[in-house]
Amino acid sequence: MKQRVITGVVAGAGFLGIIILGGHFFAGLIFLLATVAMKELLAMKQIRVMTARGFAGFFLMWLLLIPDSYINFEAFAYERAEFFLLLLIVLLALTVISRNKWTFDDAGFTVLASVYVGFGFHYFHYARTIEEGLMHVILILILVWSSDSGAYFAGRKFGKHKLSPSISPKKTIEGSAGGVVLALITGTTFLLFMPLFNSWLVSLLFMLTVSLVGQLGDLVESAFKRHYAVKDSGNVLPGHGGILDRFDSLIFVMPIIYLFGFL
Repeated sequence: MKQRVITGVVAGAGFLGIIILGGHFFAGLIFLLATVAMKELLAMKQIRVMTARGFAGFFLMWLLLIPDSYINFEAFAYERAEFFLLLLIVLLALTVISRNKWTFDDAGFTVLASVYVGFGFHYFHYARTIEEGLMHVILILILVWSSDSGAYFAGRKFGKHKLSPSISPKKTIEGSAGGVVLALITGTTFLLFMPLFNSWLVSLLFMLTVSLVGQLGDLVESAFKRHYAVKDSGNVLPGHGGILDRFDSLIFVMPIIYLFGFL
């Protein structure tokens, strides 16, 4: 527990400091976090980094991750999405060229993992670059962390009905509700001092979306770990597991709130 607290305080302070700095510092941190997260996913599938399969995964993820301001696709013959589609066709063709040493399952995992990590961290960086981006990111972090903490303590105190026992046996419906309640309390308090939206209805929808989708993101990563029979995604953060263990909710939330028009 002591190690967990120390790691949380030191890593959290450093993380918040770089978020405040923004710019190239934040972009560099996002690149590093996404790269480590992709490595963790590949390790679950027992794909080594220094292989063609590993390189393909990283390349696809980086293609989706890199901010628009850092790469000019007008210099190429294809848009980002078109280039990604071209690479997908190449991956599928490799199943034939390699005589199924590179399987359809390998190709599917590589694509899904790159989209999950790449887009998740891409929109995390994007959120920091918009108007009042720093406050948006801080609010999202508060909501995600409050939801996680509220679910943990409410689940321990009141939890009786399992939320998804086949994926995460300890999570309960009561815990999930507690997470939403604490997220609404902390989010409302923040927005009273730093209003970011035009109406309280939009604010409420935003807070509910972040809390509920964040909890879903946590379950998605739990499903990965259960499927591949691993306890933690990695050990880069002593006492906390891997990068995916800490950012699973956040990188699931970011593309959704972008698609819903909150960013």
